[in-house]
Amino acid sequence: MRTRRIATAMLAATLVSGMLASAACADEYTFPLEETATFTGMISYPSGTEEEPNNRTIFKRLEEETNVHIEWTAISSDQWADKIGLNMANVKSLTDFIWNASFSDSDLLRYADQGILLELEDYIDEYMPNLKAVFDAYPEYRTMCEDEEGHIWALPWIEQLGSEKTAIQTVGNNMSYINKKWLDFLGLEVPETIDEFEQTMIAFKDNEAELQKEFGIEGSIIPISCIVNDNDLNILINGFGDGIGDVDMGNHIAVNDDKEVICTAVTDSFRAGLEWLHKLYDEGLIDPECFTQDWSTYVAKGKSHRYGVCFTWDIANIDNLEDYIPLSPLEADCRSVTPQNGSFTSGFDRGRCVITGVCDDPELLCAWMDKMYDPFQSPQNNWGTYGEDDDFDIFVLGENENGEKMLQHAPLGDASPVEVREAECVSGPLAILDEYYGVYVTCPDDAQYRLDWIKEYFTPYMIHDYVYPKVLMTAEDTDELTYIQPDLISYINSSKSAFIRDGITDDSWNEYIAQVEAYGLEEYLGIYQKYLDEFYAE
Repeated sequence: MRTRRIATAMLAATLVSGMLASAACADEYTFPLEETATFTGMISYPSGTEEEPNNRTIFKRLEEETNVHIEWTAISSDQWADKIGLNMANVKSLTDFIWNASFSDSDLLRYADQGILLELEDYIDEYMPNLKAVFDAYPEYRTMCEDEEGHIWALPWIEQLGSEKTAIQTVGNNMSYINKKWLDFLGLEVPETIDEFEQTMIAFKDNEAELQKEFGIEGSIIPISCIVNDNDLNILINGFGDGIGDVDMGNHIAVNDDKEVICTAVTDSFRAGLEWLHKLYDEGLIDPECFTQDWSTYVAKGKSHRYGVCFTWDIANIDNLEDYIPLSPLEADCRSVTPQNGSFTSGFDRGRCVITGVCDDPELLCAWMDKMYDPFQSPQNNWGTYGEDDDFDIFVLGENENGEKMLQHAPLGDASPVEVREAECVSGPLAILDEYYGVYVTCPDDAQYRLDWIKEYFTPYMIHDYVYPKVLMTAEDTDELTYIQPDLISYINSSKSAFIRDGITDDSWNEYIAQVEAYGLEEYLGIYQKYLDEFYAE
């Protein structure tokens, strides 16, 4: 049994009170409650959007429907990382629950060990029929939420959009797009090989004046732009060597066809790909700001229509849908794209929402939280709602073919999907299953065209069979990874930038490999391999 350490004497006293309340029998809750119940919650919100959660239509309706009032501590998302740790460490600032916690596995298990979080598995079974139904239909999600002792410390976020090699998450923020309008104007075909790609980018650069004049572009033409190690161009080099690309920016691992965990950033394929990218950079084809620019700068240049090729989740966030098409993986030694780790089970966030030991009525709170897993409520929390007071609604309230109410996505028009959703949605714990589409909600247009793109442009080139699954490791192994990973990944990422910019020699590569190994690569891979073996042994 895990040893649980209580952070402070005050928290210990609060937990005793909470456990006594939990032991009492509770009748089934019927909403709206006859008397108002009040809880405290901590939430992050996108900077530049509504700061008071209770001013959002979704929370207004939830309070009307349940008679549960939430007193929020709201923190801007750009300050969340700095403040959440301090708030979790101080019992006086703890709230009953943390809504958009999105805790890492390390954070989740650390707070559990400290006794700050409540075990939720019994509450889920007794007070959360909507979430339990999801777990019963897809047992893998419950398994992914459980630690080695079967405890569940957080309520998950689940978003199904496709599955296996057609899932919407198989290609992340590094999906590649090419300016079809420029290709057509210059009489060029869509490149399929690395050599054709290079010549196409040279044509974009050499015909800068003609492109600027024809399309009214202010500013220089940028053949290739990205944010290295974020909205990265790594998909371009998936075809080197054995075709296992370095697409996992957070871990730099992949699973080969022998079910072996490898570090994708130390392979000969990785080196060959970086040498080719350096060649493009040396030819002035890659944006020199790609190593330092932030998202707003990246978008601003895109909205000025200056990019030949760029990388993002959805091109509508960078420029527009009409001018660009997805660019399939390029052929080098082979033609391949490696799916993102964890993507075969769709979108999943294990640590999305937690309930803390200061909550004195976790039964009622869990019953209220279960409303978020209602098939009609989850899509609204995830994307936005209908009947807003402003001039844009994510949804129109309509009917499905059985005459039952259904959320129908409104056209986005020229609006950025990210911006309009951030203005309305509340995120938090929720579940959207593939079987909900056409019954409770329509599939979002931008999700549907992305799903279509993945199936057409990328799935045919997913030549390998495995991705690393979303496993929950022990606290000890998570702590060990937390010790190794920051320095290891930071070094890999900074070296990658340097290799693209400055090139690679045998000496610099050997020095790089030696340093990666010195940071604990063997132990790092050993931990991942242990859980992969256990996953496939079941």
